[in-house]
Amino acid sequence: MHSSTKKWLFLKLSSLILIPLMIWFIVNLVSIYDSDYIEVINFFTKKPSKIIFSIFVVISYFFSALTISEIFEDYIHDEKTKNVANKILNISAIIIPLLTIIGIFNLS
Repeated sequence: MHSSTKKWLFLKLSSLILIPLMIWFIVNLVSIYDSDYIEVINFFTKKPSKIIFSIFVVISYFFSALTISEIFEDYIHDEKTKNVANKILNISAIIIPLLTIIGIFNLS
């Protein structure tokens, strides 16, 4: 299978996975929007919320990295610049969700 075909399939699959996760996130965001700090922390300290939110963050960054990578492919013509931009994008798509997940799992 060609790499662009794999990228397209991963993009479609991750977008399908994001639909129920986004609905879950929006529903829960609305429910905790006017809550105080303690209630928000209580929401994120519950095990199901931690796990679902962690999956949501990872899939979201995976989806955004694939999408931004496609933009780089279309608009950056210098191969060296494109490769550096993609490497920085991939590193940040790993580090930022990892730090977010570590922060959530370290909540009391």
